Amino acid sequence: MSLSQPQQGAITLASGGLLMGTLGVFVEEARLDALTLVFFRCLFGFLSLAAYCAWKGFFTRAHFTRRTVVLALISGVLMVTQWVGFFDAIHRTSIAVATVVFHVQPFWVVLIGAALFNERLGADRLGWIAAAFVGLVLASGVAASGNLQGHTSYLIGLGEALFGSLLYASVTLIAKSLGGLRPHLLTLAQCAVGVICLPLIAPLIAPLTLTHIGPMQWFWLIGMGVLHTGLAYVLIYGALPKLSTPVIAVLLFVYPLTAIVVDALVYGRALSLPQLAGMALIVMASLGVNLGWPLLSPLFSLLHPGGRARRRVE
Repeated sequence: MSLSQPQQGAITLASGGLLMGTLGVFVEEARLDALTLVFFRCLFGFLSLAAYCAWKGFFTRAHFTRRTVVLALISGVLMVTQWVGFFDAIHRTSIAVATVVFHVQPFWVVLIGAALFNERLGADRLGWIAAAFVGLVLASGVAASGNLQGHTSYLIGLGEALFGSLLYASVTLIAKSLGGLRPHLLTLAQCAVGVICLPLIAPLIAPLTLTHIGPMQWFWLIGMGVLHTGLAYVLIYGALPKLSTPVIAVLLFVYPLTAIVVDALVYGRALSLPQLAGMALIVMASLGVNLGWPLLSPLFSLLHPGGRARRRVE
């Protein structure tokens, strides 16, 4: 029994999300600082993606204009910075908390897009965005003040994850403006930026430090590059063109949900009920924004029952 294109895309995107959901375990088990982790993710990710792009014949001059190269390099700086912040946030908080906080980035995309392109948001979208940030407060654990007394490091981690989500939203907008550039090549350029730039700013990444990395650490480092940057991105990018926006909006949450389950099963760090409620609110808000669900419109109609009638007459 052969699967349809949408069915293949759904399975592929869900597989990519499940794979990405295990990234935090590799970050934790490698037991290295965030800068070193990101450098090796970029290195092994670059090698695996370069091999894939060469195999698929993506290296053509048409893809590399001055504009695309400049924007790709800028997105690389943003992406590498975001990865460093996100990995450090995992160390300071937990896999689940860092991942959930990071996944408010779709709302930054909407807000930044509105600011840059004068897009009208409307009451419903603003309402969903407000709901998402209420969910963020719940999911982050900030509302449970007893958990945060004296935990400056935890708060720093939350800030890093939130700032990382803002950077990733900027990368998303740059990627949208590079419609003619294959996303695989964009990610390849981002990895190249990490490989070149990180050793310049991080003395820890030097030939002498390589002798201090054990065999199992190499397993986790190579896995982050090959699995979570090479294979996962190939799966995700290959699936998106086959799917409708509603299906994509739902399946993109396979990643954070998997991260929550993995964190609970592997490290026993289950989210509290308020945090789970916050995550559910973020999911609902994201779907509401992406799918155009009404939120404030029904309330407005109840408070102003003649409003719609007047608009129809006008």
